[in-house]
Amino acid sequence: MNRTLLFVLSLLAATGGALGAEEPGDTTKVNILEIIKEGGLMMWPLGALSIGALVLILLLFFTINRRNVVNDRFMRVAESLIRKRDYLGLAGYAHRRGECIARITQKTFDFVTKNPEAKFNEIRDVAEAEGSRQASTLNQRISYLADIGAIAPMVGLLGTVFGMIRAFLEINTGNVEVVRQMKLAGGVAEALVTTASGLSIGILAMIFYSVFRGRVQRYLTELEAAATHLLALLGSQFQQSERYRPDKKAPAPADTYQVPRSQRPAPARPSQSDPPGA
Repeated sequence: MNRTLLFVLSLLAATGGALGAEEPGDTTKVNILEIIKEGGLMMWPLGALSIGALVLILLLFFTINRRNVVNDRFMRVAESLIRKRDYLGLAGYAHRRGECIARITQKTFDFVTKNPEAKFNEIRDVAEAEGSRQASTLNQRISYLADIGAIAPMVGLLGTVFGMIRAFLEINTGNVEVVRQMKLAGGVAEALVTTASGLSIGILAMIFYSVFRGRVQRYLTELEAAATHLLALLGSQFQQSERYRPDKKAPAPADTYQVPRSQRPAPARPSQSDPPGA
């Protein structure tokens, strides 16, 4: 990120130096403000887009970082509370934090504490839904920078069209003297200035969008791994609870099969030859 910022600043400095350089034998300097004025009316929306891009770049530079997505200290505290089965305490602790993993943990353990009979599959679905929402939020933050990168060249192209219309209107007056004095150069200058401004804003916005997009993808991978780790700890706690639950009764033994009375053999009768009491 720092290397990219230094590269862009050096590029802007070099461009400004080139515009302000003196030509051999020319005592006049090219003033950047005068060039901007030549852009005409479309330089106002281009200026607004440039300010918006600068604000977004600074905001994303301070918000898109690892400590705001996955925090090691939060992970250690969360693991300790899960092993202690203090789910309510973990939900309260996550509520006071601002990381993405804290938001996922809060939603998950709020569901666990409010639905103690919920199955682990249902808890996992809640965690995955909140994880998808956090990922969408991060991607949406950087998408505004991509929008500026796409809109700025289009605004510059619109300024180009206005400048060419102005130039051709000067030619259409039919006044040869006006054309000879190159009064139509103002329209051509407007077209070129707006085109260059729109392209410059769009290129810089897309460069930083690519940088932040790489960051977001890397942090989302770490976020998924951290959430999976916490769910695995919670799943092991659920398995132990099911195994050692005191109210869990052993299955009743199967009933012994008894032969029907009609199929039982008749009892043996004593023979007359047998002595009594035999």
